[in-house]
Amino acid sequence: MSFGGKLLKLSHDSPITKTKMNVNIYLPKQYFGSTTTETKIPVLLYLAGLTCDPNNGSEKAFFQPYADEYGFAVVYPDTSPRGVGNPGEDDSWEFGTAAGFYVDAEKEPWSNNYKMYSYILKDLLPSVGKAYTKLDLSRVSVTGHSMGGYGALMFFLKNPGFFKSCSAFAPICNPSEVPWGHTNFGGYLGDDKSKWLEYDPVHLIKKYDGPKSTILYHVGTKDGFEVNQRQLRPETLVEASKGTVLDGYVEYKSVKDFDHSYYFVSSFAGEHSAHHAKYLGLTSSKL
Repeated sequence: MSFGGKLLKLSHDSPITKTKMNVNIYLPKQYFGSTTTETKIPVLLYLAGLTCDPNNGSEKAFFQPYADEYGFAVVYPDTSPRGVGNPGEDDSWEFGTAAGFYVDAEKEPWSNNYKMYSYILKDLLPSVGKAYTKLDLSRVSVTGHSMGGYGALMFFLKNPGFFKSCSAFAPICNPSEVPWGHTNFGGYLGDDKSKWLEYDPVHLIKKYDGPKSTILYHVGTKDGFEVNQRQLRPETLVEASKGTVLDGYVEYKSVKDFDHSYYFVSSFAGEHSAHHAKYLGLTSSKL
């Protein structure tokens, strides 16, 4: 039990990554309240950051009480395949294990297993829907932290209309132009930078042609990865949105004195939950 619902810690064999994949799922109290189809529960997908696994978000982001309040489930995927055995897989916290970067790798040997983009869309979410039939996989929203924040932006913009809403905590907004992006895009996709742009939110937003849904993200003024390294570049997404379908729909909030930690994430989980509840049709707020 967790708050009013249940937190499930699961694993399954993925035909896409060719490995066993771990996933945590929070089923809110509403999931257990009725057996009728009228109570189908929408889903919030939470993507974690570098070095993380499904436990980080489910143990420290504190979405559960808000999931109970509004009535949505939360799916916490892993951040990469594990135990593949590629040379250098565990040499750095910034690349390889726990750093899948939510792309489909094209460069060997990573292309054999590191297919996190397809895994999320074509394996994980459909599998969750089949296993838990009271979940409504036609109503899915996405959020994430750091690398996962980039992932949330990327998935939302690359798949217009698939996700009802998007939010992010300290996202890497322009990965093709920052060190983390150079490491991961280069390592997984190769040297052709046109392939990098296919996953870069700053470029994807310029081509977005889906529903108008506000993108909400927070970044702390004392986030060392931004202040000292400029890894996040949060202003770039706002600038890129100008003149696009989402002009005026990118809401970037700079929050004083917060850093990059899960203390920061948990502090704004309530605001993000309310944002998603609105677009998932769980509140009466006008869109």
